[in-house]
Amino acid sequence: MIKPLIALLPALLLSACASEQAPTPVGMANPASVYCGEQGGKVIIKQEANGAVGYCHLPDGQVAEEWAFYRSTHP
Repeated sequence: MIKPLIALLPALLLSACASEQAPTPVGMANPASVYCGEQGGKVIIKQEANGAVGYCHLPDGQVAEEWAFYRSTHP
């Protein structure tokens, strides 16, 4: 009776050490970036002192911070 338990003990210990799977990224797009693209623009990310900032470059030459553009023109 004890021999089968001793044989199973290493398997239990090894299974407890198995690594967990990494979580799958959600993959949601930035709505301001998507809106910029829908308007025919292209988002350019620039590194600034306070972090990365996205700018929407529109076909008419207008350049706006993507979230400011989204908030001012999105219905």
